Amino acid sequence: MDNRSGNRPKKRKHDFAFSGLIRCGHTGTYLVGEIKKGRYVCYRALGAKGVPYVKQEVLEDKFCQVLKGLHFDDDVLEWVVQALKESQADTRQFQEETVSRLQTEYKRLEGRLQAMYIDKLDEKITSAFYEEKAAEWRKEQNDILDRIRQIQDAGQSYMDEGVQLLELAQNAHYLFVKQSPAEKRRLLNFMVSNCIWKDGELAVELKQPFGMLAEQNKLVSEEKGVLGQNVAVFEKWLPGPDSNQRPSD
Repeated sequence: MDNRSGNRPKKRKHDFAFSGLIRCGHTGTYLVGEIKKGRYVCYRALGAKGVPYVKQEVLEDKFCQVLKGLHFDDDVLEWVVQALKESQADTRQFQEETVSRLQTEYKRLEGRLQAMYIDKLDEKITSAFYEEKAAEWRKEQNDILDRIRQIQDAGQSYMDEGVQLLELAQNAHYLFVKQSPAEKRRLLNFMVSNCIWKDGELAVELKQPFGMLAEQNKLVSEEKGVLGQNVAVFEKWLPGPDSNQRPSD
């Protein structure tokens, strides 16, 4: 293609990992990225005057330090996962009992349907009455089946989600270092909130359950077992069964 026409390719827009993610502690506005001297990525508060730039490498290092606080040894991870599974024993038993009651109710309705069908054949009831009541009871049966599926699916997704969150916390620092700017931003959006840059320091609030994991992880080095003992705190952040499926305290 002849570029003499003046139609030059558009310059690729740079992907700034932290733009709009961090607020300036002085101005309250978000930091935005820009290229300095043609190659250095720096950030500065939007519309701020007199506030110095901060290099992207500095912010990356600060975030790395925060994410390192989520890492714990593999044996501790295995131990916490086991503690989480054991802590769900009562809930699983309650779910099994609930499913059993629902199955009994399903069979009771099935018995009613069969008895009513005999009554229709014997002309003890009209066909119209049979169809009306049969539709009502079949709907109740379908609702029961849906409820059973919800309970069974919730129990499995509860554990899967819990383990996935633990594994993400375990590997967050490693993932962050290796990722592209867009992936770094996606990871941080999922794990952190309310990031403030002020006087050379980055204050980060971790979303739950990662904030709780970071706090508890500090105690593990002092007394192994603390994180497992407080696994109930972690549980409440999992998207598990609703309150009607959990045993009371």
